[in-house]
Amino acid sequence: MGKTADFTTVQKMIIDTLKKEGKTQKVIAKEVGCSQSSVSKHINREAKGRKRCGRKECTSKRDKRALERIVKQNRFKNVGEIHKEWTVAGVSASRSTTHRRMQDMGFSCRIPRVKPLLNKRQRQKRLAWAQDKMDWTAAEWSKVMFSDESKFCISFGNQGPRVLRKTGEAQNPRCLKSSVKFPQSVMVWGAMSSAAVGPLCFLRSRVNAAVYQEVLEHFMLPAADQLYGGDDFIFQHDLAPAHSAKSTSTWFKDHGIPLLDWPANSPDLNPIENLWGIVKRKMRDARPNNAEELKATIKATWALITPEECNRLVDSMPRRIAAAIQAKGAATKY
Repeated sequence: MGKTADFTTVQKMIIDTLKKEGKTQKVIAKEVGCSQSSVSKHINREAKGRKRCGRKECTSKRDKRALERIVKQNRFKNVGEIHKEWTVAGVSASRSTTHRRMQDMGFSCRIPRVKPLLNKRQRQKRLAWAQDKMDWTAAEWSKVMFSDESKFCISFGNQGPRVLRKTGEAQNPRCLKSSVKFPQSVMVWGAMSSAAVGPLCFLRSRVNAAVYQEVLEHFMLPAADQLYGGDDFIFQHDLAPAHSAKSTSTWFKDHGIPLLDWPANSPDLNPIENLWGIVKRKMRDARPNNAEELKATIKATWALITPEECNRLVDSMPRRIAAAIQAKGAATKY
């Protein structure tokens, strides 16, 4: 960004506000994301009272209000669709003008946040669970072994449609993409504590109760020895059918392993979900050509997870609990 004409209305307001607060041009440039010379030119222009030269805008305030209504009706439309609707509304403007006006209003094209779809009963149970666990300390959470399955694909590029939103609207319900539990298939099972991660298990078939108990026998128990030694621990898993099956509950009772009660459809409360995200972000530059190369990449990336990362994620549990209570059981940003 090398010209003051490139600044949006929102950026100009930010520059003016920070200038009034006594911030230096260097700090302002870093905050806005532009060169210091651009900030200097804008400040000097405002000080001298000079107006921007060039042709006048071809759109009125009424046209802009109409454009903002069109954008807010459906945040997942692209610029071409919005431009077409704006033209049908009687506004004569080019596609690039439509895009500039949207930027002037503060709208940017972003990847939408994903939140689990929760009904009223699930929200109530999440709230009750959070209130029950609100007094747990970080030391108590360190005794929990968190587990989960996650699907890894060779391509990580398909993230779905983008959403048009302004700064501060990331949690706006109209800007969110709802998620549901993915269908069980061949995926990766893993576990973590506040100290480290356990061994991974690559699942080759649909996960039913029998398959899951094999995973517990050959991967969860060794993980428990690795992470806790002979100390007591509590095992956490979600309410997937294979996890909540009677035979699985019997398996845990026979092995004397206590389970952490867990609310349905609550990946935002599980720190291992964030760990999967860290692994996938680290794998973005990897380009595996087949399933075997993908497995090798996952194993290598999983092995790079540090104890500090695990400890930071598990230490976030009190904050997750507080956020769930504040949201009255609704999904949180975690």
